[in-house]
Amino acid sequence: MTKNSLLKENQTFIGVLNPYDNKDKIDNLVKKKINTFSLELLPRITRAQSMDILSSQANLAGYKAVVESFAYFEKAIPMMMTAAGTIPAAKVLVVGAGVAGLQAIATAKRMGAIVFATDVRMASKEQVESLGGKFLTVEGAENLETEGGYAKEASDDFKKKQEELLSETLKKIDIVICTALIPGKKAPVIIKEDMINNMNTGSIIYDLAAVQGGNTAHTKVDEIVNKNGVKIMGESNILNKLPTSASNLYAKNLFNFVSNLYDEENKMININLEDEIIEKTLIK
Repeated sequence: MTKNSLLKENQTFIGVLNPYDNKDKIDNLVKKKINTFSLELLPRITRAQSMDILSSQANLAGYKAVVESFAYFEKAIPMMMTAAGTIPAAKVLVVGAGVAGLQAIATAKRMGAIVFATDVRMASKEQVESLGGKFLTVEGAENLETEGGYAKEASDDFKKKQEELLSETLKKIDIVICTALIPGKKAPVIIKEDMINNMNTGSIIYDLAAVQGGNTAHTKVDEIVNKNGVKIMGESNILNKLPTSASNLYAKNLFNFVSNLYDEENKMININLEDEIIEKTLIK
């Protein structure tokens, strides 16, 4: 017996359903007249922020990626001036300045690192700089942002310019946090093999995009790949290392979503398609 056979007509099914990869399974639910809501499809509007599971979980992932990276880095993070000499601050590059990236910037900065960041969305520049990071701008960059606030695929010309900028930057970077994702598509490979070869021995790359293919040429899920002395890390679910915090935030997101669905007066679920949150997340 399949799991979805336990669901009955007119029941409501809410979750993180990954609709791009599970289309056939979800279509079967819809055919059975099961009200199916995928929380990844929430619109980027103010009223939906308290329900936004992508943001709440990405926030934790960005924090934990920095902590995990620093644990494997074999040098001190902040600058230390001692009688025996000065230890320079670690240099961190965050690739992708969405929710996870911004939290990674804030965490690394708080721990004393010098932080750089890059993103295809020019709107991210102000946010990066407000957290104390330096935004790396590709010359002649276009704003590659969808109406929903997500990144979209870059042109070949932009990719070439970005590669040149990254190649030079990575030569002086100690730790890289990769967070670049395109909804419904394989993660873009941003850090190529030749770039990794030019990094300093002992450097760390933590790839939060590992499950979707990774942002580097050598990312492997749940493995630490050692490439010429550079450790490349990618986990299938980094949130497993923050189970209490992740579960608490997810539960609150879910509660707020169900509260919006619930008709208090009639004591029932009300699927009001005039509500943008309900209309966008319901899979038809």
